[in-house]
Amino acid sequence: MSRRGAAARFGVGVSTAINWVRDWRAEGRTKARAMGGDTRSKLTGQRAVVLELIEEQPDLTLEEVRSVLAEQGVDVGYGTVWRFFDKEGISLKKNRARQRTGSP
Repeated sequence: MSRRGAAARFGVGVSTAINWVRDWRAEGRTKARAMGGDTRSKLTGQRAVVLELIEEQPDLTLEEVRSVLAEQGVDVGYGTVWRFFDKEGISLKKNRARQRTGSP
């Protein structure tokens, strides 16, 4: 069967079928490569620093955490900081406007 015929039969793009045959001939590989890239965080080595920072100032925003890290030479994106806190199970939700205490 031709590559175009196989693509039509299996409902994939022609270029996909061509790439599969190329990979099979070159490497003998018949399975897909693993998906996903590097899942290590740039903040893994900075865990203690970040947790200490949050302990000292629990009302910091993610952008403020990012700024403090940048001052220390750790250049990371907003999403990197968010994923770090998500993985650590830390929530930095702000409280609603502080309620006044009841009348005396």
